Amino acid sequence: MPSLRDVRRRIRSVQNTQKITKAMQVVAATKLRRAQGAVQATRPYAEKMLEVLETTAERATEYRHPYLERREGDRALVILITSDRGLCGALNSNTLRAVNRYVNEHHGGTAKYVTIGRKGRDFMARFRRELVADASGLSDRPGIRPILPAVHAALAEYDRGEVDTVVMGYARWVSTLRQEPVVHTLLPIAVPDEIPEGATTDYLYEPEPEQVLDALLPRYIESQVYEAVLENQASFYSAQMIAMQNATNAAGDMIKDLTLTANKVRQASITSELMEIVSGAEALQGT
Repeated sequence: MPSLRDVRRRIRSVQNTQKITKAMQVVAATKLRRAQGAVQATRPYAEKMLEVLETTAERATEYRHPYLERREGDRALVILITSDRGLCGALNSNTLRAVNRYVNEHHGGTAKYVTIGRKGRDFMARFRRELVADASGLSDRPGIRPILPAVHAALAEYDRGEVDTVVMGYARWVSTLRQEPVVHTLLPIAVPDEIPEGATTDYLYEPEPEQVLDALLPRYIESQVYEAVLENQASFYSAQMIAMQNATNAAGDMIKDLTLTANKVRQASITSELMEIVSGAEALQGT
């Protein structure tokens, strides 16, 4: 049985760890509210941009942009979005697992990668996957500018005909308790053949719809990746908050168990000392 001093030292150590996890939980909760607001503000923009893209493609009936043409072949480039830091449960592992499963099922297990986030970059480098570009070290309030070089590198690969499709994988924020790994195709862009009901706005184009489409499609891809970065960041803070809350609760349970052990050790020590005193007194009486 450990000594009382060792148990008390262990209790102090766990208490210090609990203070750290509690502080990280509060920080993650604060940042989550800001990230959640950014996601909710970005989603309507992405939806409206898709609506404009659909109506523009409908007007340019005789013009097919390369981003709208499906190519033969299964050469893929994956834009992988993960977090820069850990302590977020299985968030990054789930995204990496979903991307690997998708690549194995649809592209023979071989693909090029553009990574946004250190966890994905380190994973791909560890397993010697082909990295085209990386954008890591994003701030807590990322703008679109830091991710543009990585997006442009992916588009350049597609424009040169090096790949046949561009796929994006990230963690979509659903709620504080739920984050879903998502893998979907960015290029070629799938435009519905029929405009959905409600999207009946008739636009006047200046210049022609073809020129608008040429300028709009790259911006659309950039906005999709940026929205995914914000979604992934909100998912990260949600997962980190829950992980730190679980760690804080586990530390509390451990402190209770260690306190009970300390009481038992202390009681055993007192009992042992009493027995020694009684034994000594009986020995003196016997003499």
